[in-house]
Amino acid sequence: MKLKFKVQSSKIKDQSKDMSAKQQHNNILLAILGFIAVVVIVALIGFFTIDQKPDEIQGEVEVSEYRVSSKVPGRILEIRVKEGDFVRVGDTLAILDAPEVRAKKTQAQSAEDAAAAMSQMAQRGARKQQVQAAYQLWQQAKAAAEVTKKSYDRIQRLFNEGVVTAQKRDEVFAQYKASEAQEKAAKSQYDMAVEGARAEEKAAAAAQVNRARGAVAEVNSYMRETVQVAQMEGEVSDIYPKVGELVGTGAPIMSIAVMNDMWGTFNVREDQLAGMTVGSEFTAYSPAFKKDLRMKVYYIKDQGSFAVWKATKANGQYDLKTFEVKARPVEKFEGLRPGMSLIIKN
Repeated sequence: MKLKFKVQSSKIKDQSKDMSAKQQHNNILLAILGFIAVVVIVALIGFFTIDQKPDEIQGEVEVSEYRVSSKVPGRILEIRVKEGDFVRVGDTLAILDAPEVRAKKTQAQSAEDAAAAMSQMAQRGARKQQVQAAYQLWQQAKAAAEVTKKSYDRIQRLFNEGVVTAQKRDEVFAQYKASEAQEKAAKSQYDMAVEGARAEEKAAAAAQVNRARGAVAEVNSYMRETVQVAQMEGEVSDIYPKVGELVGTGAPIMSIAVMNDMWGTFNVREDQLAGMTVGSEFTAYSPAFKKDLRMKVYYIKDQGSFAVWKATKANGQYDLKTFEVKARPVEKFEGLRPGMSLIIKN
């Protein structure tokens, strides 16, 4: 009886072990199946969400800017605008103090006055007193020549009669010729005084005047640079120096954003161009206003080797370049400002 009980007890234990091993095997199998199910679900979610979501092409609004600067160095005396002010053509932006330029203007003006006086003197010729003195010297030489001519004529008659020697006749003749030459020289001095300066001297004096005027005009242009005015209408975006600071030649004083010249810049991978060409239009979304706007492409250019998308696989792949695309709004979009984001809508 005891033997039979032990045999049954052993059978029960064996059955219990088999059931425990089977249950453990089922649990492992269920865990593996659960893990596989989770992986499949995650893969499906990724496939239907991440892989299927299109890439967004985001850009930024930009505007043309020009920097206000002076040709001459100086100290900022006054700044008449503030950042954010809208200025129009001709509005005064800043005033500089440049005492060196004022000194140069005085020098140039004095040089012009001197050159003008010299030119005027050359044009007018000699003074009346000088002309009169030259005339008197000519008349004196003329009278002396007439007297020596008469003396020579008398000596010549006496020589013909044999009264005087040839030596005496030659001496009187030499005096006559000398007087005649002096008369001609005096006449030339008188003519020169009447005529005035030569044509070349007048031209040289006029050229000196023009040169001096050019120097004055140059200094005046530098003087105008001490008052900086707006060349185009726009918005003051940045002001760099403070009142009282020194600025050098060409140093920027402020930047003006030309709000009428606005565009959007996008960096587009070449496989996303999708037929985008110069002159084509597309729709962009403005997150700032939550509105769409139509834009027209006017510029497309590759960004070179520094902006190449490298292939992720060695086989069946190729490098993709990035292109810079610029487009302007087809219609004016109120409130659009530089730096705002734009998203191209497919």
